[in-house]
Amino acid sequence: MILGGDPGLDGLAAPIVPGPASLFGPRGACLAGPGGPLFVCDTGHHRVLGWHRAPATDGQPADFVLGQPDFSREGRNAKGEVTATSLNVPTGIAAADGILAVADAWNHRVLLWFGLPERGGRPADVVLGQADFSGGLINRGSDQAAADTLNWCYGVAIIDGRLLVADTGNRRVLVWDTIPTRNGTPADLVLGQRGPTIRDENAGAGANALGMRWPHGIAMLDGRILVADAGDNRVMVWNHLPRADGVPCDFMLGQADMAGVDHNRAAYYPTAGAMNMPYGLAVLQDRLVVADTASSRLLGFEAGGLAMGAEASRLAGQASFGDKGDNRWGFPARDSLCWPYNVAACENTLVVADSGNNRILLWEAAP
Repeated sequence: MILGGDPGLDGLAAPIVPGPASLFGPRGACLAGPGGPLFVCDTGHHRVLGWHRAPATDGQPADFVLGQPDFSREGRNAKGEVTATSLNVPTGIAAADGILAVADAWNHRVLLWFGLPERGGRPADVVLGQADFSGGLINRGSDQAAADTLNWCYGVAIIDGRLLVADTGNRRVLVWDTIPTRNGTPADLVLGQRGPTIRDENAGAGANALGMRWPHGIAMLDGRILVADAGDNRVMVWNHLPRADGVPCDFMLGQADMAGVDHNRAAYYPTAGAMNMPYGLAVLQDRLVVADTASSRLLGFEAGGLAMGAEASRLAGQASFGDKGDNRWGFPARDSLCWPYNVAACENTLVVADSGNNRILLWEAAP
């Protein structure tokens, strides 16, 4: 299934005019259940589109919109002030347990709705990263990070009753042990830094197993926590969720060792074990799916084969593991990709934010 773009041209980018069926650089999407609802971060239009049911046809228009007064409007914070109903570059999105979480990246906050929205204009119930719904400054206007501040937060996940946020500008992942119900609640755990007030690239120590550069996607597979560190061209893996700040990861995918940071392991062409700016992660049945964004492909890893530098066993978007190129250096097709920023999975369905093609793809998992 294709949403956005022009399905009649196999997803070729449509004009960037807001409407219930148009998308502009979507960077996040998720299904709340096998039959829906579906939520899409239409990032370039500063809004979230909602479908009550999973779309059954190409180009099906959305049923409602969040972040803008109506389908025809666009602009950061609806060209107004920061409020409980506004958005400014929404990117990461997750829905679970009747809760919707949106990483409102350029307002440096995460918005939570309790009870999945079913109508346009519904205000968020809780804001994190800011003291209240009117705040929109990096780290609340401070030069220093804290456990209750955010800076360019691009990714969000709800896992086993916890909230995890990729606080990209602070080069860390924050973990709330329970879903917060109060504005500005501080996080309980920090990954990627030795403490909540530190925001150094790679934890200030060069490439290592502790620090991060641009964390984005977050997932859990068989009890392991995985973080896509796009800036270091790798996926960091903790065998168990740490219980203290600053715990190094146990191993990585995309690099041969803990010191590796180069895209495609310093080669021009990719391989089954190398990555180039991986942004998105999803768990589809018993495998990990990685959006290897700058190579315009998806990589699949079997759960039982995860280990340091492991090679992917499955591929989508390219003809072989040695190929790269937006839409395989051609026009968009139903099986091509152009800078996929995010992936999400629900049972047998994989949802792909194919950002460079201005569309969302819904794929049924292969056996």
